[in-house]
This record gives sequence, C-alpha cells and structure tokens, in this order.
Amino acid sequence: MNLIILDKEDIHDGKAEITGKKLEHILTCIKPAHGDTLKAGLLNGLMGKGVVIDLNKDRLILKVELDDTPPAPLPLILILAMPRPKVLNRVIQHAATMGIKEIYIIKTWRVEKSYLESPVLDEDNLRIQMIMGLEQGKDTVMPKIKIRKLFRPFIEDELPLIIKDTLALVADPVADIPCPGQVISPVTIAIGPEGGFITYEIDALKRTGFKAVSLGDRILRVETALPFLIGRLF
Repeated sequence: MNLIILDKEDIHDGKAEITGKKLEHILTCIKPAHGDTLKAGLLNGLMGKGVVIDLNKDRLILKVELDDTPPAPLPLILILAMPRPKVLNRVIQHAATMGIKEIYIIKTWRVEKSYLESPVLDEDNLRIQMIMGLEQGKDTVMPKIKIRKLFRPFIEDELPLIIKDTLALVADPVADIPCPGQVISPVTIAIGPEGGFITYEIDALKRTGFKAVSLGDRILRVETALPFLIGRLF
C-alpha cells in the first residue's frame, strides 16, 4: 500500500477521518504512528500527503495537503476476454497499477458462461480491485470498466470507434509477426481467454483493423501476458 486513497466524504476542513476496513488495512500494511507523514490522494483527484494527528484502533485522523497531479495514464485500451474469476481480480489490480484507464471485458467462445455471472463482476468488487491497484501504483484515477456479453455486436458496432487512432493488436500464439516494441502511438490490445481466441474471433478482429502478433514461443497466462505486453510495447 503505497498511497492511501481517500473518498470525498472522508475529508472535512482539511482533515481526513478513516475508520472501518480501510483503517484495518492501513494499520496492518503501514502501521502508522502519531506524527507520521503518509502519502494520500483523493479518488479521481489530487495527490499529496497526510500527517497523522490522531490515531487509535477505531479511527485515524490525517491533516491532508493534496496538490500533486496523478501520473499520466498509460496510452492503452485493454480488450480482455473474461478469464477465470480469481484471475480477473488480479488482472484488474495489475491494470490499475500500470495506468490502464479503459477496459472492456468481453464474452468469447472459450469463455464459460458462468464466468459472466460471477460476483467478481459486481461493481463493488471491481471498485475494490481497482483501488488496490491504484494504491500500489500511487495513482488516484479509476479505470473505466465496461462488460460486453455479446461478441459479434461488440466487434461490429463498438470496436471500430474504440480503436480509432490507435495501433490495434491482438495477442495470438500462432501469429508470425512479433509484438512491436517502443511504440509511440496509443495502443488497443486484445487478450484472449485460456486457450486463446478461436480462428473466427481472430479473423473478426483482423477485419475490424487488428493485427495479430506473437508474444514468443511460450504460452503465457492472462495475468502474465498483460505486463509482458506493456513492457514490450512501451
């Protein structure tokens, strides 16, 4: 936990009061003491510091000064075939940590229907995972996550506008072209489920404007492929 994320309702007259599970997390991870200066930020707002002026097991009071802008977003849009629910939590955390601000979670042929009914897709859970990622990456700006349960309408009706003015790439284990490096333009990257996209889906993405690229000889898990791609691209 490298940054304490505060909500608007936490702050009054330049002081932030933290209680409940958020306090438990801070006491466990940071173990602050009276007078300590902690890094803090307002959700979707400025960052800065908070000085501990009162602390007990029930509440933490910080005197906050927030005057720093959050880091620039990563110029990448993520199109993600819904992975196993536990994996999704990790991927969302990683994405938020690395600065991705636009995520589409989609249904593909190899995605089990039950995955899209999982409580991990509930708004409250996604919010928790994104905040954990922001706290790790020292950022305050929440990603926007959209869920699309129908592949063809998404590909044909929405995706052409989403990828406009970006380099659109789809990770494909059998592609002949290696993933490019040191890209200077914004990127849209599509990552398939375990087993990858089927041929029909790869062809549909290509028709939309995507280029299929290889990540090498090894088959990577979704949560491994994402940071690998970001490190390669940027």
